[in-house]
Amino acid sequence: MSDTITSDLVLFWHRRDLRLSDNQGLYAAFEHSQKVIGVFCLDPQLLNADDVAPARVSYMLGCLRELEASYQALGSRLLVLDGDPRSTLPTLALAIGASTVYWNRDVEPYARQRDRDVAAELRDRQIAIEAGWDQLMHIPGAIRTSTVDNKPYTVFTPFRKNWSRQPKNNPVPAPVQAIDLTPAELQIAEQVGAIAVPSDATLGIEWDAGFPIEPGEAAAKARLAEFEADAIFRYDVDRNLPCLSGTSGLSPALKFGAIGIREVWQATCRAAHTCRNNVAASDGVRTWQDELIWREFYQTVMYFFPELADGPYREMWRDFPWENDPRKFQAWREGRTGYPIVDAAMRQLNETGWMHNRCRMIVASFLTKDLCIDWRWGERYFMQRLVDGDLSANNGGWQWSASSGMDPKPLRIFNPTTQGKKFDPDAIYIRRWLPELRTLETKRIHGGGLTPIEAQSYGYLTPIVDHAVQQKRFKEIYKQHKEKYS
Repeated sequence: MSDTITSDLVLFWHRRDLRLSDNQGLYAAFEHSQKVIGVFCLDPQLLNADDVAPARVSYMLGCLRELEASYQALGSRLLVLDGDPRSTLPTLALAIGASTVYWNRDVEPYARQRDRDVAAELRDRQIAIEAGWDQLMHIPGAIRTSTVDNKPYTVFTPFRKNWSRQPKNNPVPAPVQAIDLTPAELQIAEQVGAIAVPSDATLGIEWDAGFPIEPGEAAAKARLAEFEADAIFRYDVDRNLPCLSGTSGLSPALKFGAIGIREVWQATCRAAHTCRNNVAASDGVRTWQDELIWREFYQTVMYFFPELADGPYREMWRDFPWENDPRKFQAWREGRTGYPIVDAAMRQLNETGWMHNRCRMIVASFLTKDLCIDWRWGERYFMQRLVDGDLSANNGGWQWSASSGMDPKPLRIFNPTTQGKKFDPDAIYIRRWLPELRTLETKRIHGGGLTPIEAQSYGYLTPIVDHAVQQKRFKEIYKQHKEKYS
């Protein structure tokens, strides 16, 4: 800690960093003062958005409840403000006499504009701000094409190579002790609207399906330790098999910052050292490291290309002639397409708020290439359901599947029947989410579609489209449209 620590009242504004350890902004705040009070804003622009997922809000509230208890254990507290942070946060800071407000920066367009507005309001009140980076190993702009071009990368592979060469920071420790508000300061904070963490019911959230990982920092740390000790070494293979628990399950924790990215990366380095003489296990570790780098890539390109939040990166896709049949979209949403792997994945999403990543690619390809529906329809629906819904990752994944993003492959089409055979060969995953098919033999499940009589007898559906026909049709639409840009 710094020798210049003061007892100034400092606010730390939590957003996507709902933890105490490996939190760079919070660490900096405690180097400034022993009297650090956490604050979180229930931003109506985010909570009331059309694409807010009940599972995601419920998970966030669970993280906040643990964070509230962690602050109390320090001797401090977490204040919650219900309202637009542009007004509520400066009002609180001025009312209780905060000298400085700290926070960690974000890459998303809305968050960046909101932060600029909040900073302006605080400066108008002569309150200092300190905003740094925390959610990335390397801040936007640190990884660029060359010293000559000095441009952000738009292709993953060279980004990964450059990113991997750069030295990595270690996690920073959690604070161990703090000074709380005085009774008079607390009374003032409550008078200007500071509250305790609300319950799900208070916000009108109804979610009882559980989560892929329990909310909060403790659960995230425990899951990381479990993954580091075992599944990470088989990740290269198991990550593609939705019937297994072969992934880390940490995506909700990373979305809300219940665990720090430096702590996660350090775990991969320990695992890599442990298996350094085992080729297969090393492949597993490296593959998971690549997934973390994909996360950084998508966040970095969102920072430099904020227009991605609203549309495709590639020009030819900006006026692509999507067919956008609402009846087909409804069937896709409800898991009623007649393609078992697609329907199983969509039912998993609808029932649990989560979907295996291999299945995310399958259903995205099916929506865009088989049903010829705008990827933004699917992107939005995912954000309405996913507990780990993250603008950068979700947008990046959908644009990858639609071929409209920063991917050098011009056109990628998945065959849903082939994908089901390859990645769920015994139909374990399919039977789990399509109970009507549990007694149907595996080769019939993967047979490319049931006859109308068979479908009726099993209470299932015939395929709403023929993949071979749709693939050919989509390629022709793509070819004709591409000629306009040749």
